[in-house]
Amino acid sequence: MVFTRVAAFLVTIAALVSGCSSSGGSAKSAPKEYYVSIGDSYAAGFQPTAHSKGSTTRNGFAYQLTTDAAAKGYHLTLQNFGCAGATTTSILKTPGCDAANLGPGAQSYGTQTQAAAAEAFLRAHAGHIALVTVSIGGNDVTACGQAANPTTCVATALNLVKTNLTALMTGLRAAAGATTPIVGITYPDVLLADYLAKDAATKSLATLSILAFRSLINPTLQGIYTAAGAKFVDVTAATGAYGSMTATTTIPTYGPVPTPVAKICQLTFMCQFSDIHPRTAGYALIAHLVLDTLPTK
Repeated sequence: MVFTRVAAFLVTIAALVSGCSSSGGSAKSAPKEYYVSIGDSYAAGFQPTAHSKGSTTRNGFAYQLTTDAAAKGYHLTLQNFGCAGATTTSILKTPGCDAANLGPGAQSYGTQTQAAAAEAFLRAHAGHIALVTVSIGGNDVTACGQAANPTTCVATALNLVKTNLTALMTGLRAAAGATTPIVGITYPDVLLADYLAKDAATKSLATLSILAFRSLINPTLQGIYTAAGAKFVDVTAATGAYGSMTATTTIPTYGPVPTPVAKICQLTFMCQFSDIHPRTAGYALIAHLVLDTLPTK
């Protein structure tokens, strides 16, 4: 009888210990690692389905990166503030974002600007931010492709970009803290697709665009990101824009074209729909470039 009571007592103790252990394990589960995506339609993951039609998708680099980061030991929870159509001015001054322009699963930030909403999130989750990416500035200079003097237009636009992006990065760095990884992203040189035009003046923009990215756009962006303690990912170079224009690659519809032009056709929708956004493979390339900046855990 005594043995039975002792056995029952031990079983009860074992159950309590097991319960405490289970409860303790849950309480001590690893905190979330947040990845904060900020910027324009690239950040939101936009892809076209036809000329002037499309939507934001989970094929965007932020979504692919969230998944791919597991291979390096990161278990990221995406908080996407990206808004299709955003400029360096709107990100600082325009409240909210239309639901259709937000990335899939992204939460509305109502009357806050994108910058203010992102900064508030970074402060509220201090110590749990694994990565911040910034993709902005492309919409500031896109119209310059149609300007009478594209070079002058780009230079003027970049003066505004420099002012606004510096302000944005100052705020983000202060909110994220000194050690949080921030990665600034540039763009593929989609104007290389103009090389396929029959009009000589339009075709010449392809060569001019290479100079604009290499000598104006990317140095400006890189300087601002570096000054804020962020890393810079040169998507332009990674997508082959600075390669030889005499080497050719054969692609459907157009036949042999300069290899940098072929890569733009293969990685973006510019040649198919005259749309500046990446195909899924193009977004995957950007995701891998960002992931390469992070150490393996």
